Amino acid sequence: MHPDARLASVFAAIDAANGRDPNSIEIDGRREPAELIYGRRMSETLARVAPQASVQLQIAARGQHIERWTSPRRSYPEGRVGYLKWRKDLKDYHARRIGELMAQAGYADDDIARVAALVRKERLKLDPEAQLLEDVICVVFLEHYIGGFRAKTDDEKLADILAKTWMKMSPLGHEHALRLALAPDIPRLLEMGLARRPVVRGA
Repeated sequence: MHPDARLASVFAAIDAANGRDPNSIEIDGRREPAELIYGRRMSETLARVAPQASVQLQIAARGQHIERWTSPRRSYPEGRVGYLKWRKDLKDYHARRIGELMAQAGYADDDIARVAALVRKERLKLDPEAQLLEDVICVVFLEHYIGGFRAKTDDEKLADILAKTWMKMSPLGHEHALRLALAPDIPRLLEMGLARRPVVRGA
């Protein structure tokens, strides 16, 4: 299979899986499966941030949330330990499911392992592609999902969320985040959150 056709095949398989998401969001006046839209937004943002991204990174971005609804947060204990366990299990599940679809499309084991490492965010601070994936995740969050958090979160908590998001990003991520048309109070809340972390902010 031609490399472009193989990539298109994996994208189609990921989209088909995410198209079964029972949760939906409104796009241009119609309801669409939430994770299907998320995956497409990840691909669109990656193409904007890194037009020459590797095939492995493209697949990791598209499938980063594959079938996420099958493991809701409420199925794990409350508190940080339960949250971290949920996140780790999700990463492992996403990596495994993408790997299955890649194998069906004829990708080699080393390609599958590379995508799995990216989805699990292994060696995040040492792997430029893992950091790039993190940047894309953060930009997508700020561009498309921060409004939902704004509607249900008080200023103090939102300022903390924004600061944590900002600190996960590289200078390239910051550059693209600053180009977004954010609500006027978002930069103010970001400054509020960063002001509580003077050492990290100046790093």
